[in-house]
Amino acid sequence: MRILLVEDDELLADGIQTSLTQQANTVDWVASGEAALHALKLEQFHLVILDLGLPDIDGFTVLKRLRDRGDEIPVLILSARDQVQDRVKGLDAGADDYLLKPFDVSELKARLRALSRRGSGNAHPEIQLANIRILPSSYQVYKNNEEVRLSRREYALLYELASHRGRVLSKDQLEELVYGWSDDVSSNTMEVHIHNLRKKLNADLIKTVRGMGYMIEKE
Repeated sequence: MRILLVEDDELLADGIQTSLTQQANTVDWVASGEAALHALKLEQFHLVILDLGLPDIDGFTVLKRLRDRGDEIPVLILSARDQVQDRVKGLDAGADDYLLKPFDVSELKARLRALSRRGSGNAHPEIQLANIRILPSSYQVYKNNEEVRLSRREYALLYELASHRGRVLSKDQLEELVYGWSDDVSSNTMEVHIHNLRKKLNADLIKTVRGMGYMIEKE
């Protein structure tokens, strides 16, 4: 998943980034509400982790502006505000989940996975592609019940295509969803990852739609 983290506590933000990017996630970080709204207008993300106590506009305002302009991206509020009325206000304002600080990283990861499943319309905790099984909870992939080792980027790319079965995704779309601001992407990187996935899993798994992009067909 590509995640936008909106948090003004640099130490906490660094810890979240480190924990989430150790697996197959890409986390871009901003420290203000206005920066978050600008980033979400220009680029594609799967999820937003949103703090309420921001230095310019608060998280409630960010969320309201986001929903008012029709952006339905899943939002998880991360806040030390533990009053029931704050949680109710956040959820009623359009948040999809609310997690109190301090928190356990494993719980944050589980909540993000749940939001991602709902966002892609796939409530099942696993993704099955014929003889290939993807386990988002552990970032593992199996072929004929034998684990296949994928790099972080290969897994992220496979997950993205598998989550959008039957839909063609362009190279630009895939790069925007898989890579973050700090990543250096060469012109043939995506083609290399596609080649490796076909070699490791199935030569016919990922279809090239000439002039448009790539897709995994629906069964």
